[in-house]
Amino acid sequence: MAVSIEKAVVARIIKNNQKFEILVDPKKALELKRGQSVSIEEILAYPAIYKDARTAEQASLQDLQKFFGTTDVYQIAEKIIKEGQVQLTAEQRKELIEQKKLQIATLISKRSINPQTNTPHPIQRILNVMEEVGINIDPFQDAEQQIDRVVKEIRKILPLRFEKITLRIKVGPQYCGKVYSILRNFGEVKNENWLQDGSYQVEIEILAGIQDELFEKIAKLTEGNFESAVVKREEI
Repeated sequence: MAVSIEKAVVARIIKNNQKFEILVDPKKALELKRGQSVSIEEILAYPAIYKDARTAEQASLQDLQKFFGTTDVYQIAEKIIKEGQVQLTAEQRKELIEQKKLQIATLISKRSINPQTNTPHPIQRILNVMEEVGINIDPFQDAEQQIDRVVKEIRKILPLRFEKITLRIKVGPQYCGKVYSILRNFGEVKNENWLQDGSYQVEIEILAGIQDELFEKIAKLTEGNFESAVVKREEI
């Protein structure tokens, strides 16, 4: 069932300084915008494309054909949602921002270390500093595209160094297969050898911040029976 007009929000796109708007279910429109499968009929409060949704002034068929190449309301509505802006409720916006903050903090934790300890900062510590310095997060912009800006701000308080390390890891022959598949999900294998006793020795280049996570997984697979050493550190 489509959302009522009273509970709908505006989704908007601007083409050549001309505005096109629709009234949508805020939850379902956001689901569609994030790639989920949602019927456009369920999203629209009313099947119409407006020049101004507040005054209910509809866009002309000529303009729809000119700017969208069709007059089909549902096709145009889907383009507006996916390519334009959807108004968010306060609750939705807060939820999306918190999710994006966590994504950014997780990436920073995995890619950087505390130069004072050579260990990663916990994700929660990074989140706390982001809050302390008042970082503004765009809920729709990709996390990767916001990292540089966030790092610049939190570095005023939090010591950070981005580096990659080369590790030498050795495991017994009974663990080779399991460890082999795990390593390739963490970094670039530089050198590998099967030793005379059947042991597997490998050098792998990873981001310094994920070293503990890698060791944790290897330890679980080998019951702690592995050897490791840092061969090289390189700041990036």
